[in-house]
Amino acid sequence: MANNRRIRIELLWFLFILPVLAFYLIFFIVPSASTVYYSLTDWDGVTSKFIGIDNFIEMVHDQMILTSFGNTAMYAVFITIVQNLAGLVLAVFMVKNIAGVNFLRTIFFMPYVFSALLLGYVWSFILEPNIGVVNNVLEFARLGFLKQNWLGDPAIGRWMIIFITIWQCVGYSMVIYIAGLQAIPKDMYESADIDGARPFSTFRHITFPLIAPAFTINIMLSLIGCLKLFDQIYALTNGGPGFATNSVATMIYNLGFGSGTRWGYGTAMSVTLFVCILVISTIVLPYLRRREVEM
Repeated sequence: MANNRRIRIELLWFLFILPVLAFYLIFFIVPSASTVYYSLTDWDGVTSKFIGIDNFIEMVHDQMILTSFGNTAMYAVFITIVQNLAGLVLAVFMVKNIAGVNFLRTIFFMPYVFSALLLGYVWSFILEPNIGVVNNVLEFARLGFLKQNWLGDPAIGRWMIIFITIWQCVGYSMVIYIAGLQAIPKDMYESADIDGARPFSTFRHITFPLIAPAFTINIMLSLIGCLKLFDQIYALTNGGPGFATNSVATMIYNLGFGSGTRWGYGTAMSVTLFVCILVISTIVLPYLRRREVEM
């Protein structure tokens, strides 16, 4: 009798989680499994033909794909480093008791609130070589020799994508660092002042070790976000000129919805990107967690 009652209770609990399990199965497990399958096919969105790992072999020899992976690595490294460095510097100043600090925090955070596509299109007009604000201001200031085709030159275009992404997202990193800084007990700084510690030593031995969790969160969010970078590139250069500024994400979009309908090939790229993010996260996150403990 007791066993039957226990079974009924367990079934009742199962009924409560059944909708969540069904949602997870339909919207995550099934799409993920189908993605892996379609990555092994020549799929045009309507018909598919199983071709094994041919898509993955082709990627290794496809210069456009290799360029997009190289660009993605470049974006991830530079944006992650500079965004976190700038966000930390801003946070250090934004926790000080200065006039208008809340207003300044709002100003720095505001770009992150707006759509990346919207801001990208605004910046594309600002950087337009003929009627854009930047070149016209340089011309007015008699610095015409500094005028550039900011988004049309691949070498400059990549750096503009990096700059604008950092400009938009640095406020988000700043807010996380501010939360970490405000959690540090003030008596630790008072003790350091009594011992005559210099500001740099205080930051190195007290502040930086104690904001290690915030540092870990920011690095992982920035890194994963940059590996999936799409909106800014789509709005600013659309991967051009040619395919010179493409990231993996924009390349996947172009293969499926742009000039072609190679959905199987694009799906293979998305699987490869997922594996790359998984491997990088598996390596970086444990290292950062160990650093939190060691510091």
